[in-house]
Amino acid sequence: MIARAAPPSSNPTTAIVVFIAPTARSLVRQSNKAIAAHPKRLFDMAITDLKLEDEGSIPKPGPIGRLARLALGAACLYYVSGIWTFRADLFTDTGSIKPLIWNGLVPGLFLVSYIINIGFSRAWKKWPAIASALLLGSIAAFGYLTTGSPETPLLANTLFWWELYLSLHLGFAFVLASLIATPGCEMRAFHHVYTVITGKPTKEHQCPVGPLAPIDRWEARLDR
Repeated sequence: MIARAAPPSSNPTTAIVVFIAPTARSLVRQSNKAIAAHPKRLFDMAITDLKLEDEGSIPKPGPIGRLARLALGAACLYYVSGIWTFRADLFTDTGSIKPLIWNGLVPGLFLVSYIINIGFSRAWKKWPAIASALLLGSIAAFGYLTTGSPETPLLANTLFWWELYLSLHLGFAFVLASLIATPGCEMRAFHHVYTVITGKPTKEHQCPVGPLAPIDRWEARLDR
């Protein structure tokens, strides 16, 4: 018997996964090579404060770097679509905050300082993360003291809107950085748009974490 290929799925999520999966494997291979070549540089960027650089100091992303940004932006916006679908009911049938909301807590705390500092040109170090943790912890503690459970509607809604903002800001920044080839960190993409429109230079910033900076340097060396 000859096996017939399954018909293409009409599910847009499946189509996105089919498109991104082989690309993601290639990106992982290339990023591993780049990180292996400069491991200390990657670690140093992860712990430095805000370091804005003059326009032209950082190489623009090549095709792989831009595709990586597009894939990361799609992932962020996919998460947004996931939590938005149950915005009217953030709790499970057992009365707990839905797992997808909890899943965004640790990544959000890790990324919020970079999003705020680089996106708004603020040298606030880890204070955005500390303030977020204190706010969420205080709400959880208040809920536990008053209702016997930290998982209150106030905590659920605070987590929801906090994660929604972070994911939207990051997602649109990634997509925009991919479209206009923003050098360095995607959080400077909105500043780069101002440069593109007005011709006036704006500051750039290296990607503080992740494989994008090594990938961009690797592609820049290939173009020489």
